[in-house]
Parts: sequence; structure tokens; C-alpha cells
Amino acid sequence: MKKKIMISILIIVLLFSGAGLYILKQNSFDMTEQAVEIQTPQGKLTGTLVLPKNYTGKLGLVLFIHGDGSIDASHDDGYKPLWERLASIGYASLSLNKRGINGSEGNWLDQSIDDRVEEARQAIAWAKEQPMIDEKQIGAWGASQAGWVIPKLAKKEPLAFSLLLSPAINWLSQGEYNTRKEMEKDGASEAEIQEKLAYDRQVRKLLEKHASYEEYKNIARENSLMSKDRWNFVSKNFLSDATDDLHNFNSPVLLLLGGEDINVDMKDTERGYRNIVKPELLTVAVFPEADHSMLSKQTANSNLRALFISLFAPRQITIPGYMDEIEQFLQKLPKR
Repeated sequence: MKKKIMISILIIVLLFSGAGLYILKQNSFDMTEQAVEIQTPQGKLTGTLVLPKNYTGKLGLVLFIHGDGSIDASHDDGYKPLWERLASIGYASLSLNKRGINGSEGNWLDQSIDDRVEEARQAIAWAKEQPMIDEKQIGAWGASQAGWVIPKLAKKEPLAFSLLLSPAINWLSQGEYNTRKEMEKDGASEAEIQEKLAYDRQVRKLLEKHASYEEYKNIARENSLMSKDRWNFVSKNFLSDATDDLHNFNSPVLLLLGGEDINVDMKDTERGYRNIVKPELLTVAVFPEADHSMLSKQTANSNLRALFISLFAPRQITIPGYMDEIEQFLQKLPKR
């Protein structure tokens, strides 16, 4: 009996050891990561510069610009598969921790969209000083809220390209769309949706008259109460609209959209970009089964499934074809 127990324990140990080694191998990426610090008038920024392990000559650079939330440089390692793919085709990646995260000084909730544009410019200025970076091949990748940052950035910096993942056009329209889709997903009735939208319009009126946080708290619902920092952040940015700024693009743009996106109305975004961005500059890739983050609907709706894929097959976490589209787009770019 003891022998059988020992054999069973040994088998379990070996299985777990093998699984651990497999996970480590799957999460080891073929690239070099360097911690960086950038000094700015607004305080130190920290982040990661990713380089191919072996390269000769100058490298193009992709500056990563995050969406909403307290996001670190790697987005909890979620960016790493794309960093690796970019490194494989000769591109470096630069991604910063948002202010207040992992040593970056300040508070990202204090920032306006224009503040974020200035931060991106500071990152580009730093990148141009790095000996391995080709300053004529610097572009930006940005998700969601970055859709208000990158078009403004394109006016101030000669971007070689822009990669936009699930950007919105208008902040308020996006919020209304997201509210409806989230509630529909949860099975809410049309009356319940209309009641919530009416409440949101009350909040909007307070924002429009620059109301104090205390005034907001007087009408706020406990289940959707914003913190004071979040209220200030929304107050600075709720009028964001990318429409006019889309005219600023003067280099190739790749627009990546998911057909299952409940955060952003992808049809509205596609229509806006096609109406304004010069056709010869714009490439649109729509993934019908993808959500806001380029996950499949099945993965987006299952935390357990997402965890297992992240551990055992991190390069397959996003929808098939997403990284291929970025690679093909970049490889077709004319050298400047």
C-alpha cells in the first residue's frame, strides 16, 4: 500500500513539474526586455524597451499607448506575444507604466487626453536618442482610449504609421453604446436600459456645468459611484471626440476592429475613419468573432479559459489573424 501511495505521489509531482516546465517555456519570449526610466517635467516615467535578441542596423519602433485603467507596461504580460512578433520582424517596442504604476510618478487619473499626447511625445523624444532606433520609423500602437490620443499625436509628430485597436470616435456616444450593450448582455429590459440612460444624462448635465464632486455624490447611485479621482478624470475628458483629429493622419493607418465589441460601436468607428482618413493611407481589418481586446467571445466570457490560454498558449490568447494583420501591414510599409 505504501509503495502504491509513493508511486501515486511521484506521478503527481512529475505531472505538476512537467506542467510547470511547459508553462515556463510557453511564457519565455524570444526578445530582450530592458527596464527604462524617462525623466519628464511631470515626473519620472518607467517602462520597458523590447528589442530583438539579434539585430543589425537600426530598428523601427512601436510606441504602445494604453487604453483606460491602471495599466502597467506589459498590460499584465498581455502585450508580450505582440512584442515578440514585432521583434521577429525587426521592430522594437516601447511601453510605459501609467503614472502611479510601478514607479511612474504621478496619477494617471489626473491626466487629460492632451496630457497623454504630451507624454507620448516625451517617450518619442527619448526613443530618438537611443542608438538602435531609426527615428524615421517610429509609429504608435494604441487601444481603445488611445483612439483619442494617437490622432492628436499624429499632428505633432511625424509618425511612420499608426496601429489602432478598437478606438472610439466620441466619448459620450461610446459610453451610451457600452451601457446598452452591457445591459442587454445581462438580460435587462428596454425600460431598465432607458432608465439607466436617463440617469447617465443627469450625470452628464453635472459634468457640463463643471459640478463639484459633492454635487455629483448627491445624485450618484451607490452601485455606480465614481471615486473623486475618477470624477475629475471624466470631467477633463468626457467631451473627447476624434472626428476632427482624424484629419491629422499623414502616414499609413491600420484600424483593427472586433465584430463582438460591446465597448465601442465598431461600425461607427469604421464609418468615421473611412469618411475622413485618406483611402490610400487606411487599412481596415475586421475580425467578426473578436471582442474589444481581440479575444474570442468564448475567451472573453470565461475567466478560466482566458487563464488557461494565458498559461499554456499565450500566443493564442488573441483571435487568429490579429498579429498576422499587424505584421503584414508593417512589412508593406515604404521605408522613409
